[in-house]
Amino acid sequence: MAKTVHFWYLSPDYKALKLKKTMSRKILVTSALPYANGSIHLGHLVEYIQTDIWVRFQKMRGHECHYICADDAHGTPIMLRAQSEGITPEQLIESTYQEHQADFADFAVDFDHFSTTHSPENKAMANRVYLANRDTGHITTRTISQAYDPEKEMFLPDRFIKGECPKCGSDDQYGDNCEACGATYDTTELKNPVSAVSGATPITKDSEHYFFKLSDFEPMLREWTTTSGKLQPEVSHKLQEWFEAGLKDWDISRDSPYFGFEIPDAPGKFFYVWMDAPIGYLASFKQYCNANNIDFDQYLSAGSETEMFHFIGKDIINFHALFWPAMLQGAGFRLPTAIFAHGFLTVDGKKMSKSRGTFIKARSYLNHLDPEYLRYYYAAKLGAGIDDIDLNLEDFQARINSDLVGKVVNIASRCAGFIGKHFEGKLTDNIAEPELFAEFINQADSIAEKFESREYGHAMREIMALADKANQYIDDKKPWALIKEADQAQAVHDICSMGINLFRILIGYLKPVLPRTAEQAEAFLNIAPLQWADLNTPLLNHSINKFKPLMTRIETAKIEAIQAESKEIMDIETDTKSPIASNSDIEPIADEISFDDFAKIDLRIAKIVNAEHVEGADKLLQLTLDIGNDQKQVFAGIKSAYAPDDLVNKLTVMVANLAPRKMRFGLSEGMVLAAGPGGKDLFILNPDAGAEPGMRVK
Repeated sequence: MAKTVHFWYLSPDYKALKLKKTMSRKILVTSALPYANGSIHLGHLVEYIQTDIWVRFQKMRGHECHYICADDAHGTPIMLRAQSEGITPEQLIESTYQEHQADFADFAVDFDHFSTTHSPENKAMANRVYLANRDTGHITTRTISQAYDPEKEMFLPDRFIKGECPKCGSDDQYGDNCEACGATYDTTELKNPVSAVSGATPITKDSEHYFFKLSDFEPMLREWTTTSGKLQPEVSHKLQEWFEAGLKDWDISRDSPYFGFEIPDAPGKFFYVWMDAPIGYLASFKQYCNANNIDFDQYLSAGSETEMFHFIGKDIINFHALFWPAMLQGAGFRLPTAIFAHGFLTVDGKKMSKSRGTFIKARSYLNHLDPEYLRYYYAAKLGAGIDDIDLNLEDFQARINSDLVGKVVNIASRCAGFIGKHFEGKLTDNIAEPELFAEFINQADSIAEKFESREYGHAMREIMALADKANQYIDDKKPWALIKEADQAQAVHDICSMGINLFRILIGYLKPVLPRTAEQAEAFLNIAPLQWADLNTPLLNHSINKFKPLMTRIETAKIEAIQAESKEIMDIETDTKSPIASNSDIEPIADEISFDDFAKIDLRIAKIVNAEHVEGADKLLQLTLDIGNDQKQVFAGIKSAYAPDDLVNKLTVMVANLAPRKMRFGLSEGMVLAAGPGGKDLFILNPDAGAEPGMRVK
């Protein structure tokens, strides 16, 4: 039975009350499952903090909202890392599980239940989903040829094979796509392939695999992905490429040895990690329901009127917005209400870097700074789209010191001392400025709308604008001067009581973002935990407790300490890295060439005068390069590492005399030079100041 929640709003005369009603909602919320093969870092926390804020807001509004997550604990990388460390996969995922839980808890990410996909419940749920789809004809089998490591006696995932691109000849490319030219291909087409596990040359071996017939669900998926409100517009548009190419069967099985669940009717075959990972949402929620007497079917059965939202990164949208809804429908479950994708995190305008100390683990941050500083900074940056956000460390320090310490906390600090020292810790029985108070509470709907739509940055700006008004009010009234006048005690009492009431509203608006600061503020204010409906009723003739500082300024030394610790961790991990990492981090030196061979290469300084996305290419950017007396067009596989706007007007180095190569996107007339293993870890070469377009590199 739905409950009715009452929200009270004040007119300019705070004693005149107006009643507003809203019906309680039943909401299930998930975040993407962190992989149990490494630590939580600040990039991961963009998603979990964003989700936690939304969930806390819903609970403050009086809704029944459950936040569920789990560790993603299966797959080849986990199996191989455990082997390299001399432990079992179960030991590895258990230690990671404990580490993840501690990091999330310390960042105030408050899951209602956090499980692991390596659980009996998830095995049962994965079998249920698979068998339901099998019995309705959505599973098929066929024999495929795969790369096989003869030394390790295992089939190799694409990412564990390196070799030369069959299209452009670039070396050190993955088994399924080239990050230099953007080509995609079958693993068997890779030239001079090498196993990243053992270094052996893979052979080709046949195996029977199990496939999920995604095309069976094409009509439903076309409608679902284009229904307003299900996905962000840019995500919906991107997914249409899948339909244009034609939905293909999805390989959901892997061969032994593999760490995962064995397929119930196929001995020696295991569910691919991406098959049972999202099912972990259901299994984790099932565990929670069983422990808390909640009706699982009310939330997950087909036709359910409850709400289910997934928060995920934009890089895994295909799994969540295509494969996942199809699997759910095939197994008789309801579809998600909506999927909210988000962008990535950069630090100081660049992707996170271990060498610069900006690849920051959650624990490294926690060792030096209050986690709520980061929660607020992310909130101030986040919107409802999928754009990346930047953690600018200088701006981070300035914004926290200005907004939280200098504005919000400062209001309570300025007023509490007067109340305690001169008025026995008790507030007045009236609101001195009813119109100002009404202005604050009349923002409730607007701020709530921003939280609901995940436009946190706009919400933070509205809240800080109110904080400015509160501080301006205190500045204008000057209670520190009035207290010196014998007949102005009541005025000071009124001003400071007003300030405390404005602070209470602000801290209520910020509570989803700053839950622990809000808890300390509630103790200072001597009140029960704030709910959204409480904010409109002032504290009158009310005793408060002695004020204790809620936040302190961020010192530059703290940020430097985080960076230094991150670099130290990088050095340790480099010294103790696994065989897989050592095989792939540093390439062996290529065969010797003569000076005459090298002299044939014409390297020139080039200025990037234009950079833009290439329609239909996931890896490429189209660059226009000025080399002094000419301009050349180059398609570079650096999209994963750079946004076009970040490249314009930069100097780099290009191979200027490379024979033009005709690509399906146009003619590429050279190659820019870059370093790194690929993907996001890719760095174009930048010459020192003084170099000019057209200069030859010697």
